[in-house]
Amino acid sequence: MHDTGNAAAVASTDWSSTDLGDPRAWPPALRLCVDIVLNTPLPMLLLWGPRRIVVFNNAYADLAGPRHPRAPGGRVPSVWPAPLAASAAALERALGGDNVQLARQHLSFLRDSGLESADFDLFFTPVRDGDAVGGVLCALTASAPLAAPALPSGGLRILVVEDNLDSQYLVVEMLRAFGHEAEGVGDAESALALITRNSYQVLFSDVSLPGMSGVDMAREALRLQSGLNVIFASGYGDALLRHVEFAHQSLQKPYELEHLQAALASVSRRLQSGV
Repeated sequence: MHDTGNAAAVASTDWSSTDLGDPRAWPPALRLCVDIVLNTPLPMLLLWGPRRIVVFNNAYADLAGPRHPRAPGGRVPSVWPAPLAASAAALERALGGDNVQLARQHLSFLRDSGLESADFDLFFTPVRDGDAVGGVLCALTASAPLAAPALPSGGLRILVVEDNLDSQYLVVEMLRAFGHEAEGVGDAESALALITRNSYQVLFSDVSLPGMSGVDMAREALRLQSGLNVIFASGYGDALLRHVEFAHQSLQKPYELEHLQAALASVSRRLQSGV
């Protein structure tokens, strides 16, 4: 059974004014592929015939931006669409009958504010028209975010300074579960005493501590160990950190585990690069 939505999508366009001509003269493979393209929610294009006519759907037109021609196209383009221009070799392989997948292709689209770029995974599928390949379907999806680099073997050596003992315990145990060497204390004086005896890579401290503040403690800690990476946690936003003169990262309480992991991954990258 032919989907009435597909039929409506084809019928709503004056194809006779495009390079594809009257749909009544289309081969079955072309009609089927146009139906697929126009009714697919993901961005998709069809390259068809020896003249290399291009049909695309609304999802692709929206992705390509307001300066791109509106769907469905159906013409020989004056400029190749970005997914088809990404790899001439891959497109030729698909035209030769191979299914081709390209991961993480950097595509640029023209917006009113200029070029906007992102990574996409491309999928080229040859379409047979009788014994020959009549065209190629191209679908694209946004690439998954790159995973953060792995932490150095053995994790990071971290000193946690938190006066709330329950929170301190949970953070330390969580960091240990992720493979770090972590220990915790509840005040600045105890933290500085440890720093004079032990070597740490990360100082993770609350800004507000009993007695000496976390900022003053971190300043003294950096005098003792200049290579320390400082991460602050604060319930007051960045108001208490605006005039801090040394490099640091800050997390807003209550922070999520992912935020702390991202901050530690940033430290790891610096250590791996030797910065």
